[in-house]
Amino acid sequence: MPIDSTLVGKSFPPTAPYTVTAEAVEDFAAAVGSSDGSGAVPPTFPIVVTFQAMLAFLAAEEVELSRIVHGDQKFTYHRPVRVGDVLTATMEVTKLRQIGGNDIIATTSEITDEAGAPVCTTTATLVHRGGAA
Repeated sequence: MPIDSTLVGKSFPPTAPYTVTAEAVEDFAAAVGSSDGSGAVPPTFPIVVTFQAMLAFLAAEEVELSRIVHGDQKFTYHRPVRVGDVLTATMEVTKLRQIGGNDIIATTSEITDEAGAPVCTTTATLVHRGGAA
């Protein structure tokens, strides 16, 4: 079933607060092959929070994760992510189009710290695969 085009411009509630821990950073760095033992937060780490926002969007709209293909992801930093940060992400659907029975969904997630200050803006393109013809 196609995604409803009235979702464009819709924002979803913020994710639950996520505390960035040294262990989470090291685990993420090891998983993506960038662990150097320095404890530096990898530049793609905000995907941890953004993914929670995406899962909430998919659940709210009753879209199966198994039908989603991740097409693109970009990160724009307002400041570096640091161990000890408490982050939340608020996602908005910014564009939607259909091509060949698939929905191409553009999203923007604003990641903020505990004080509400911007940390990172992520944009993503999700492809919702259409059903069998």
